[in-house]
Amino acid sequence: MRAYRHLLLWSVIAVSSVPNACNRSSGRDSLLRNLPLREPSPKVVVAFQPWFGDPDHIRIDYTSNDPAVIRRQIRQAKNLGIYAFAVDWYGSRHPFLDRSYALVQKIASENHFHVALMYDETEEDDGHATEDALEAMDLAYRQYIGPGSAGRDAYLLYEGRPVIFVFPKLGGTDWSQVRQQLSRWDTPPILLYKDDPPPQYAPAFDGQYAWVHPGTKGWASDGSEWGGDYLQDFYRKMQSRHADQIAVGAIWPGFNDSRASWGLNRHIDRRCGKTLEDTLRIFAEHDDPAHPMPFLLIATWNDYEEGTAIESGLARCSESVRPAS
Repeated sequence: MRAYRHLLLWSVIAVSSVPNACNRSSGRDSLLRNLPLREPSPKVVVAFQPWFGDPDHIRIDYTSNDPAVIRRQIRQAKNLGIYAFAVDWYGSRHPFLDRSYALVQKIASENHFHVALMYDETEEDDGHATEDALEAMDLAYRQYIGPGSAGRDAYLLYEGRPVIFVFPKLGGTDWSQVRQQLSRWDTPPILLYKDDPPPQYAPAFDGQYAWVHPGTKGWASDGSEWGGDYLQDFYRKMQSRHADQIAVGAIWPGFNDSRASWGLNRHIDRRCGKTLEDTLRIFAEHDDPAHPMPFLLIATWNDYEEGTAIESGLARCSESVRPAS
């Protein structure tokens, strides 16, 4: 008989103490307690925002360059069964974020936790996207991934190779050129792209990861399009057309970009916790025991600007979730 375990993510909801009509249990909510996932996969990774304290972002109750804050976050994540943070990172283009990432990797190493870079591609279509990516990957190798890097033992690996998530923008990066550079590393990394990469650069990538998406109908004004059909299509596509690649599933509690300076009034309702439950259930349905997915990505740990944070638990019928002080 196959061994199963109960994912500890039900604790994310259990820490929420916001009372409302939708929470009818008398004690801690066990919404996700009975969703089994196969051992030893997947390792649970959560997207992490390192930019609080930077004036380009909203002010919350902490700054991301405070070692005490990072230690608390890592301790909390480990208690929830989370294996790694995938940290938003722009290379030298955003020094504040780079300093925050260095701190996260250092403290992760001290606490037997793991981290990975989620490289955000250049947004500006100024012809420098490839140059920016090459420079960023060189920095990543020298400072975080290559031999002698501080905290290298904390970096997320798959089959002995470091994992780098790529979050695409509109930069027009020549990923074939980037891959040529990466092939010269002592251990070339695994590159994972959000959904399908541009066809001409597909050979540069080792797999794809899913991300918050409302589905084929697009954003609904009432937030009812939570992404079920998108996730079904993602997993079927990876199984039928990309079976030789790494697939990374994703789950999310909701979405609301009303606090973001770039917000477009986009909204996915949390549905009293059911959005998180359903995205996880779809992952479990598609996690083929013959070809298990190695990672499950939560979007996100602490993106309070886009309303996807799980750090402070889930306000059961509210989009107003504030970080712990």
